[in-house]
Amino acid sequence: MSSLTNQNIFTVSRLNAEVRLLLENEMGIVWLVGEISNFSAPVSGHWYFTLKDARAQVKCAMFRGNNRHTSFKPANGNQVLVKARLSLYEPRGDYQLIIESMQAEGDGRLQQQFEQLKMKLAAEGLLAQTNKQPLPEHPKCVGIVTSKTGAALYDILDVLKRRDPTLPVVIYPTMVQGEDAAIQIAQAIGCANSRNECDVLIVGRGGGSLEDLWCFNNEILARTIAASQIPIISAVGHEVDVTIADFVADMRAPTPSAAAELVSRDNSHKAQGLATREQKLFAAMRYYFAEQKQQMRQLEHRLERQHPNQQLQRQSQQLDELDARLQRAMQRYITQYQHKIERQLHRIQLNSPAKRLSSQQAALARVEQKLLDAMDRKLLKARHQLALAAEKLDTVSPLATLKRGYSITQNDHGDVIHSTSQLKTGDTLVTRLVDGEVRSTVN
Repeated sequence: MSSLTNQNIFTVSRLNAEVRLLLENEMGIVWLVGEISNFSAPVSGHWYFTLKDARAQVKCAMFRGNNRHTSFKPANGNQVLVKARLSLYEPRGDYQLIIESMQAEGDGRLQQQFEQLKMKLAAEGLLAQTNKQPLPEHPKCVGIVTSKTGAALYDILDVLKRRDPTLPVVIYPTMVQGEDAAIQIAQAIGCANSRNECDVLIVGRGGGSLEDLWCFNNEILARTIAASQIPIISAVGHEVDVTIADFVADMRAPTPSAAAELVSRDNSHKAQGLATREQKLFAAMRYYFAEQKQQMRQLEHRLERQHPNQQLQRQSQQLDELDARLQRAMQRYITQYQHKIERQLHRIQLNSPAKRLSSQQAALARVEQKLLDAMDRKLLKARHQLALAAEKLDTVSPLATLKRGYSITQNDHGDVIHSTSQLKTGDTLVTRLVDGEVRSTVN
């Protein structure tokens, strides 16, 4: 059955695409903590790494548009908190995380807890402007919940003394830093409500790090502030410091001194009322903008899942992988080519004219020596054969017979005389002896 006619039969590409969409649409945003390993930052500007713990690991990609907002350069071994969405790298079928933000683990955990508590309280309506109590226009008594030795208390008292020296002040001393500080602050607020001797409370402290101010992000304290029957002004840290207490309080002051100005009157009390209304408006706008920002993030997340940038990011990741494969292939090719050149050089050296000439000269010398040896053996053999032939010839030679005392007689025609019948008177005879010849005439 053809896969084109049966929609229940998947191709690998279609399966990976379906799984990717399922992961991205169903899981949404996740937060997780892990240790960075195998960190890589290619020239494209994207980051690729692995997040791991003691028993598992997961591949991650953080694209250039997101990692440029990271306040530190990650390195192998860093413990980080990341905000990510689940995805699948289709070409290899690898499950991975697309990182949207990254923080060092300590600050990141606190920030995550801050956001989670803020969203939880907002969902319950504790941050809604409609639940805020108005500040009394002319307070009769001001309560201060802070450390009795902190600079914030002296700043508040200085401002109140300068602006309205007759305004009564009740101090509820408490710790404003450490593990037990949130409970003590909540107890001080509860004490002020039970005694009901003030018509406005200032709760706060001077500036510090996120950890120093963390007690003002406590859920128990936040609910105590929200439940207070006395209007509360949150005056924690400096203007840039924002805590959960600021969101649930009836009013936020940027500094403790500013809180003292809000509750005190001077000749410009009308301006003070205007400033109070301005603060309320600012708080309402800030809450409205926070809600709008949350909605915008949700819409951005929905848009990101359908945005072409997602495909571009996946293609960019694939491009980085292909580039790495190309680099490795080029390195292998160069290595193989170098080995080939080395083999050719070796062959050239083995077949060089000088080496071949030297080899041929050695061969020629060996052949020449063999030729000389063969000639010597041939000459020796020929001499030996000649000696044997001379010996044989000497054995049958007439001269040898002559040496034994015999002679040979010939007529003047050179015929050998064997019988007297061959002679007649007057013939000239030549008798050959061993050491000469004798001529005679027949008479």
